[in-house]
Amino acid sequence: MFGWLSFPFILPAIPFCRCGSLFSYSDFRLHACEFFKIICQRKRPLDVAIVEYDAAMSNIFQLLMNIAQDFLVRSKMQPNVIDDNEYEFAMCICETMVALGSSNMQCILADVARTLHFLQQMLEYYQHYKITLHFQSLLFWLVVLREPSKAKSVARVSSDTPAAGNSASTGGGSTEREKKGVSVLITDEMYSTILDVTFKRMLKKSTSASSGLLELWSEELEGKSDFCNYRAKLLDLIKVIASQRPGITATSIVQRINIVFGVANEATKSSQDLDAMEGAQLGLEAVVSAIFDGSSDYSKIDQDTKFQIHRIFEGLLQQLLSLKWSQPNLAVIHGHYLDSLGPFLRHYPDAVACIVNKLFEILTSLPITIQDPSNNFRQARLQICSSFIRISRAADKALLPHMKNIADTMAYLQGEGRLLRAEHNHLCEAFLVMASSAGIQQQQEVLAWLLEPINKMWTQVEWQNAYLSDPSGLTHMFADSQFMWSIYHNITLFEKALKRGGSKKSAAAPQALATTVLLRCIHMLWAEPFSQSLAGEVKAAKSMTVAEQTSLLGETNKLTKGQVASADGLLDVQREGESKENTIRNWLRGIRDSGYNVIGLSASLGDPFFRCIEGSSITAALMENVQAMEFRHLRQLIHLVIIPLVKYCPPELWRMWISNLLQPLFVHCQQALDFSWSSLLREGRAKVPDNFGNLSGSDLKVEVMEEKLLRDLTREVCSVLWVLASPGLNSGLPSLEQLGPANRINSSLKDLELFVSSSITGFLMLNVSTAVPALRITVEVFSWTDSEAVTKIIPFCGALIHLAVATNRAELSQFVAKDLFSSILHGLSVELNSITSSELVGLCREIYVYLSDRDPAPRQVLLSLPHMKQEDLLAFDESLSKTASPKDQKLLMRSLLLLASGNKLRALVGQKATNVITNVTTRNRSSAARHGLSAEEDDHIGLAALSS
Repeated sequence: MFGWLSFPFILPAIPFCRCGSLFSYSDFRLHACEFFKIICQRKRPLDVAIVEYDAAMSNIFQLLMNIAQDFLVRSKMQPNVIDDNEYEFAMCICETMVALGSSNMQCILADVARTLHFLQQMLEYYQHYKITLHFQSLLFWLVVLREPSKAKSVARVSSDTPAAGNSASTGGGSTEREKKGVSVLITDEMYSTILDVTFKRMLKKSTSASSGLLELWSEELEGKSDFCNYRAKLLDLIKVIASQRPGITATSIVQRINIVFGVANEATKSSQDLDAMEGAQLGLEAVVSAIFDGSSDYSKIDQDTKFQIHRIFEGLLQQLLSLKWSQPNLAVIHGHYLDSLGPFLRHYPDAVACIVNKLFEILTSLPITIQDPSNNFRQARLQICSSFIRISRAADKALLPHMKNIADTMAYLQGEGRLLRAEHNHLCEAFLVMASSAGIQQQQEVLAWLLEPINKMWTQVEWQNAYLSDPSGLTHMFADSQFMWSIYHNITLFEKALKRGGSKKSAAAPQALATTVLLRCIHMLWAEPFSQSLAGEVKAAKSMTVAEQTSLLGETNKLTKGQVASADGLLDVQREGESKENTIRNWLRGIRDSGYNVIGLSASLGDPFFRCIEGSSITAALMENVQAMEFRHLRQLIHLVIIPLVKYCPPELWRMWISNLLQPLFVHCQQALDFSWSSLLREGRAKVPDNFGNLSGSDLKVEVMEEKLLRDLTREVCSVLWVLASPGLNSGLPSLEQLGPANRINSSLKDLELFVSSSITGFLMLNVSTAVPALRITVEVFSWTDSEAVTKIIPFCGALIHLAVATNRAELSQFVAKDLFSSILHGLSVELNSITSSELVGLCREIYVYLSDRDPAPRQVLLSLPHMKQEDLLAFDESLSKTASPKDQKLLMRSLLLLASGNKLRALVGQKATNVITNVTTRNRSSAARHGLSAEEDDHIGLAALSS
């Protein structure tokens, strides 16, 4: 409709006065406004039309400002007489002004008075009680106040000090102004006003008489944004102003804090007051971060401003230190205010000691209530401990001189029984953060100090015999809640320590070994015959959590009862209304998650871990009951444990570790995956062993979850094969180019044994009991309709081909030349594999080029294709002999395959490249069971059926 607006020379000729006259007609004014909005979004031209363009835009500025002025005056004087239609028109005008000011501010910069008038109007919009008008103005101020390099569209002016009474400037003065920024025209009073409004609007609901005059949030805005994004924009604006006017911003936030604190009598604080205090705390955090830890360099601020800022925050700190709040919700807010000052401590470390002492004072003022149905006090205590972590991150080295005092206080409180295990873990994590700022040596010393008591506990034979000698002992642990959660916190602390800075072998070995023994007992809870003898609550606890189910179904994964909340510290008690079943389920899942991480992270240490621990004991404990594991647990074990162990195990220890891990894993996975995929493709249901709990009447959901679990496990198993083919673990495996021409004589081939120490794939092929199930999985993947699994298996196929070409192992050569070649061709018949078709054709080319002279199988496989003729194959051989280019040979192979299949290799023909859930479609189930499913029956996504 407005395509002609792309021609800049037409713009000045537009009769804006006539279009602007439509604003006086209620039926046409919105359309006119939309027209002007499109005009205002244009960018200023760089050619000779700039003068005419600026003149036209200046006229639009004046037109819009006149309309805005009338509305703003009437909304102040008579707000009750303005109806919804007028507000809608006002919002459209405001949007147009935002577009104009953001893209074409330079068009009125020659007139300082008009520029100031425009800025004042945008400030009034920002102050407006209507959220829609305020929100539009917020977008404008974000653009205008940002650094010039981040807002190139915003014009720049030169004057450092605005003069409200200046008359219009003309000529070269405007060009000089454009070198600086519009922000220099913004007075300190305007900055203060913006900050005042911003701090008041940090909340979603009205909280007091003053903020009650504001429409703080409106569901009308939900379509454009949500409250979290809106508040993030407010915080961004605060940070921008703080970086430019730190003194003004510091003064403004402290004034806001004094207002929301009011009389510091906790008994009179309402929930609305708490919301206002939390909003002001977010503002404080943004201000302190921008001034002391932001993009601006604090050291470059002038001394007078520094002195002012220091005095302001010192006063605030003294105010915070004088508070004596004991209610748990107020204590949490108090702690957040203190840790918001973390970046301030970086530059003023003298304040560290008083803040540390105050946090411990708040912590000890909150009682330890084991039987606390609401967990308010326990949660508040944990939040105070978390404040230590946040301050440690923000204050950097400022806390180092106080580490001994913190450690002594921790030891004292723990000795008196006034520090719970979860709280101790939080403080230990803070210690690790502090130590990391001092360098690796001190971090290792702190780590050793923190882990020493835990290692002593893990090495105690008594508790291992009592609880871990067999699964029945583990069920006894469930009756001892305190000890049960102490074990959990020990493992999570070590997990955090490993994630933060690694560990010495002396610390990693006993932890990993004891964790493995614990995991072995947990695995046995699913194994027969012990599984049948479990108490009802333990048996029920093995079912999937609601959170896991919603995740599998692709629904919103909100924290629900029964889901472990990471490091929330509230897992060591039974929550209000929570059953013993859920408590045990949380513990089992938490131990499994952290336990797997501990072993995987320990493995990443490499030699120090593998050489100081008995490999056979760990592999036996992990794999003893692998056949009883549910798919979700097996996938997790592979991802977090098996893959790191395979990746980091030294080659000389492969026999001890890799064989014992992969043989039972591949045997079980091959059988389990083959069964489930056969069931899915023939009957439309995967039939996985996972326990979904009570989902009666939800067969459709169960089917979708089963297929999701099957695909996830399939891809994870293929990831193991992908790792086995990685170059780092196959350094001795030559490339095909290194192997030379295809017609090499057999005497040049090497024994497979020569590769066992330099190629983990070669090592795997020498162990028949491990190799056979791995090879079966490899060929079967191409018949399963999962293109992601095929993508992961391709590198392993390439490694097998290289080994077959380089060695004299006849069985391997025959497998590659016949079985693998046939399977890859079958994979090309699945349209979903079109995304990897080039790689698959490349594998076919390698097999044929390098093995067809040694083995008749590649030619036989190609001749078995329905449209392949002998003369076509001879012509193909002749074409191959004329080029040594792998690229050209791949093109020849692709053309041959299309010809030989009659264009039935759908991966080469189609371009569909997405994976889908296939088990829930509109197909007839009985028919699918009778006739089987084609690989192309993938057009319906199962998850979509749930939303219908």
